[in-house]
Amino acid sequence: MTVEQKIGQFFFPAAFINDTEENFQEIELLIKQHNIGGLTFFHSRASAATNYEAQKKVEINDDSLERLKELIIRFQKCATTPLLMSIDAEWGLAMRVENTPQYPYAISLGALPERYEYLAYEVGKRTGLDLKCAGIQYNLAPLADINNNPNNPVIGYRSFGQDKERVSNFAQEYLRGLNEVGVLGCLKHFPGHGNTSVDSHLGLPILEETLEELMQNELIPFIKGIENNVDSIMIGHLAVPALNDGKNTSATLSKPIIEDLLRKQLGYDGLVISDALNMHSVSKLYDIKGQLEWEAFNAGNDVLCFAENVAEGIKEILKNATPERIEASFSRLWKCKQKVGILDGNFAPEGDFDFETTSILNRLIADKSTTKIKDNNNSLHLFEAKNNDKLAKLSLYKDTDNIFFKSLSIVLPSPLFALETGDKEAIEKMTEDLKKFDTILVSLFVPKAKPLNNFDIEDSVLAFLGDLFSKKKCVLYVFGNPYVYQVIPNLKSTLGIMHVYQDFREFQESAARQLLRNSRCRGTLPVTVAGI
Repeated sequence: MTVEQKIGQFFFPAAFINDTEENFQEIELLIKQHNIGGLTFFHSRASAATNYEAQKKVEINDDSLERLKELIIRFQKCATTPLLMSIDAEWGLAMRVENTPQYPYAISLGALPERYEYLAYEVGKRTGLDLKCAGIQYNLAPLADINNNPNNPVIGYRSFGQDKERVSNFAQEYLRGLNEVGVLGCLKHFPGHGNTSVDSHLGLPILEETLEELMQNELIPFIKGIENNVDSIMIGHLAVPALNDGKNTSATLSKPIIEDLLRKQLGYDGLVISDALNMHSVSKLYDIKGQLEWEAFNAGNDVLCFAENVAEGIKEILKNATPERIEASFSRLWKCKQKVGILDGNFAPEGDFDFETTSILNRLIADKSTTKIKDNNNSLHLFEAKNNDKLAKLSLYKDTDNIFFKSLSIVLPSPLFALETGDKEAIEKMTEDLKKFDTILVSLFVPKAKPLNNFDIEDSVLAFLGDLFSKKKCVLYVFGNPYVYQVIPNLKSTLGIMHVYQDFREFQESAARQLLRNSRCRGTLPVTVAGI
């Protein structure tokens, strides 16, 4: 390869599965003209995180998987150098592609007892096999972020929790599973995105910690990953002034953070990849096309993820970088391509999804992660109320036909109610309907995993819940992100609270079994939550 072709290898532009033929042809041109090293796949332009504020509607496409496979074959065919295909698949390919296996969020795995940490390995392994079915060799996961800020708008449920040792262990297990089946993994977002309150897709978070504080907490999972030869580390778009001469420069563009801290001090010589360069925390910094790509490379990144100015970026790097630096980055990327076998022609999609094994794994995680928050013989009270015709079941944000209620129906029958909107008239009617019952089994299906707008729970519904808890004997089952307890009023008045981390079929069925058998719960909250 020429030097220019080697530089082209550092670029991983975005490829949108549900895009136009014109855009696909543009990618083919990038491959042919610039010898790019790989692609990072996203569902669609509307689903990209930086488009949240545009409120573009994401169109569902049941054929996304077949289109993805076709695109991968098509793009590989026109590449002189085999492409390393990457994707964000933190909780499985379903994060980006419809009708594909989905696994629990990291926070759900973080609730597992220590002896079941190996289930994170199984999730990594199954995810790796699923990616290979699509022709993808590089998973931009898992997170090594320690979520010690409950107001974090973007990490939260994507982190294994707030304990540095647990996060380290779960991340390593997940990576071990990926590697077991020949898929590359990636620890992100160095030097740690957990203690932030700004979404780096839209702005620049600032970490106020000193190096000493980071070494004692945020950096621990990365250090353990380095000790275990992690394939790659992604640099986060966050500023750490203490590491950068007091400047609020994004870590992605900071030589002191990448070259001095990560490379020299921590001794990492693996692949370093930038977080997506289209993210607003960095994408709006430079008016000249190619300047951002050069600055990111100059700071120490080997791979430029979601690079938007390929031709200009190559030109800037060619003009400014030393031959030694180009060769070092090329060598790291080449080793990764060798490791997954694509240089030997092993890049076609292979195998089929095993949905049955996925379901068995999800069921096991559900059984071992469900967490008792508050228990006053919940099951006993519910059965007594049922026997006295004083029990009602209320579902919030799912109809009464939900799997949890169905699974309870034979052994614990009672009138069913559902509130799927915070409409004033609906709440008034529900309040009237529930008057004749003194015990309510409430199932709250949290609408969104992210905390924006109170997880999309309307204020009127929160007020209704607070009032219900004060007037009735309520047992609350929450399906979703445990940080939701911070916005639910009057929880202390509830009779009991059970936390279930997902609303998958397996989790709803597991919750019903636990209630009916009054069985022991093995899960523990992986984060500290105010309000409970």
